[in-house]
Amino acid sequence: MPLSAYDLTGRSAFVTGAAGGIGRASAALLAEAGATVHCADRDEKGLSETCGLIAGSGGTAIAHPLDVTDRGQVERAVAEAGDLDILVAVAGIMHTSSVLETADEDLDRVLSVNFKGVLYACQEVARGMIARSAPGSLITMASGAVDAASPGLLCYSAAKAAVVQLTKTLATELGPHSIRVNAVAPGWIRTPMTDRHDAEQQHRAEAMMVRVSPLGRVGEPEDVAHTVLHLASDASAFMTGQILRPNGGVAMPW
Repeated sequence: MPLSAYDLTGRSAFVTGAAGGIGRASAALLAEAGATVHCADRDEKGLSETCGLIAGSGGTAIAHPLDVTDRGQVERAVAEAGDLDILVAVAGIMHTSSVLETADEDLDRVLSVNFKGVLYACQEVARGMIARSAPGSLITMASGAVDAASPGLLCYSAAKAAVVQLTKTLATELGPHSIRVNAVAPGWIRTPMTDRHDAEQQHRAEAMMVRVSPLGRVGEPEDVAHTVLHLASDASAFMTGQILRPNGGVAMPW
């Protein structure tokens, strides 16, 4: 595959969860490949930092302060972004509790961000692509947590499993419109979400992940971003409905 297949010059991408972690790394790499990147997140400080990072590297980024659980906000932000070729739906949160202790508000909050937020973004971006009869790529963020049961992660795992099914269903519905839909399912990636533990817990968790990883290391956001770039580019022109696991195909629970 020629390197030109990864050239996104002239294309426009919309990235949710762009204030940090995988979202920031993905936005930065898409911009480096030539795309104009619309960065969306409710964390306005982090969002500004991401856009500054991209601009400082010679790229083009536009900030969209956004709560992905608000359908109206998503509609307005996508409309403001204009014609889009790529969506990367990364925004997500985590809640930890046993099944017996899971409260309605916790389940509703995680499903709202991790599933409904992805659904809303996919709907709005895809509608625009169809209206323009334009091909495109929708990329969702699943998780290795859907492949292995992890105590305390019911809300997160259930929401990510719903994202997997959403991705497969959208792929079948949007394929006739030349819109590709794929998911990335990372294992343990060093992000602000996984850094929620204290130092000792973090060390133990990462040591466990190193033991089960085929590469013997913890993943970084940039590792996932390169998978995102591949799916966003012409290099993946024949891929749709796929769940890519950038951690060597091993199910690694959060």
